[in-house]
Amino acid sequence: MDQDIYVIVTTKITMVHMMAQRGRPLSFNRDTALQQAMELFWNKGYEGTQLVDLTVAMNINPPSFYSAFGSKKKAFYAAVELYIKTVGAKVMDSLNEAVDVREGVRVMLERSIDVATSNRAGGCLLILGVINNSQENEDVHAYLKTVRKNTLALIHSRIEKGVKDGELPNDTNAGKLASYFFGIIQAISLQSRDGVSKEELMSLIEPAMAAIPS
Repeated sequence: MDQDIYVIVTTKITMVHMMAQRGRPLSFNRDTALQQAMELFWNKGYEGTQLVDLTVAMNINPPSFYSAFGSKKKAFYAAVELYIKTVGAKVMDSLNEAVDVREGVRVMLERSIDVATSNRAGGCLLILGVINNSQENEDVHAYLKTVRKNTLALIHSRIEKGVKDGELPNDTNAGKLASYFFGIIQAISLQSRDGVSKEELMSLIEPAMAAIPS
């Protein structure tokens, strides 16, 4: 067979095969694969996680990965959303479901420590998912920054409610107080990544609570 004809035929066969693959239902559980991706990104961060890491963890091949998630970036976004709905929800729910704002903040910090120390690498995916704001990761960094702003807004909203309900003095600066406690959460994440023990992290809570006006 002429070489050019061989190349054309081979290319067409490959394209037909790829189209057939895309048309087939996924041969694995996407929810389970996404959970594995979340754990991997949580451990290694976005930059440290390679495609081969994801496919090995999910026990799938690259075509199946791309069929399910589209790209590493889209898989990361989906993993972060899963993290927010599961792991992160435990922290924010504890803030909003407590009997008052003081107890809510205390339990929020305790849950943040539980989360930060529950992972092998330590820390929070939303805080440590992308460390370097390099040009190639700029949009991913911006995405996580927006997610963190949403978390800060939730804390701010609960403190404002505490002021409105009379749990805190009227002159309480809800914005500054929310930023302070979100900073404590960030410190917990970073210190956990550095290997600080759960007991040591728990000892940060009492001094932090002194920031809430009586």
